[in-house]
Amino acid sequence: MEEGFVCQWSVFRSLLAIIQWWAFNVTVIIINKWIFQKLDFKFPLSVSCIHFICSAVGGYVVIKVLKLKPLISVDPEDRWRRIFPMSFVFCINIVLGNVSLRYIPVSFMQTIKSFTPATTVVLQWLVWRKYFDWRIWASLIPIVGGILLTSVTELSFNAFGFCAALFGCLATSTKTILAESLLHGYKFDSINTVYYMAPFATMILAIPAMLLEGNGVLEWLSTHPYPWSALIIIFSSGVLAFCLNFSIFYVIHSTTAVTFNVAGNLKVAVAVLISWLIFRNPISYLNAVGCAVTLVGCTFYGYVRHLLSQQPPVPGTPRTPRTPRSKMELLPLVNDKLDDKV
Repeated sequence: MEEGFVCQWSVFRSLLAIIQWWAFNVTVIIINKWIFQKLDFKFPLSVSCIHFICSAVGGYVVIKVLKLKPLISVDPEDRWRRIFPMSFVFCINIVLGNVSLRYIPVSFMQTIKSFTPATTVVLQWLVWRKYFDWRIWASLIPIVGGILLTSVTELSFNAFGFCAALFGCLATSTKTILAESLLHGYKFDSINTVYYMAPFATMILAIPAMLLEGNGVLEWLSTHPYPWSALIIIFSSGVLAFCLNFSIFYVIHSTTAVTFNVAGNLKVAVAVLISWLIFRNPISYLNAVGCAVTLVGCTFYGYVRHLLSQQPPVPGTPRTPRTPRSKMELLPLVNDKLDDKV
């Protein structure tokens, strides 16, 4: 009886963790799109910088003031030699995501982001000469095919937004690959990741944002009918983006690797559906099919990685990069939430 109650509670906790993760993630994406489209605040660098500032302040408050998370100590030399390069790639990744969201619909942007597994595998194979089982390559076929179908049939296609989203995938892959070497020896959780990287990202982006968008922001403030209400929404998106880090940490510790993979792809479907209900961007039948094929391909890719991770290595055969075997290894090295929030 007691074991059954514990099992039911575990299932309920996992479901609750997934729902709150979806809620935070989709809300951040929708608010960001609302800022660009409805508030007419067409300044992705400034939005990204505001998010970095909110994350830097939030990380400090959580770790130093409230002490809700223990601080992971990093040598001062490593902060510049390891953390700063990661922060630079992290910054580029977030900016490209926001730039793409500025020009293309949420549905199209989220589908393109699903191309990340393919770019990661290709980069690791080309640059680091990593070995991958043939089943990994086969699992990428529906992802690539779905992306191609979605791109060709997208009714709101914008070349600049498409390129920004595509290069964002490359930045995400680069970030993941670099983390394996640059952050070796440090087991960062999502909160400590933000604590160390957000201040660097703010420093990197602040001057470009002021130079490229400063005059435009000042003009927007003087012409917008309700600038202060709009600013509250903009800064609220930054606060929610930081809170998303907690939701990611919670869902990782409450679910298995397979559940996390499936829930992540279903999250994209939920974001696409809700964004369509709000913004009513036109979606053709073939475009929806392409999006569905891509998400199914991503789920299949995660399933194949999980299966391969359970198999003992064959002597003399290069080891296929595996999915994490423990929940702690699932913790995003460079904040999967900030990456998702764009």
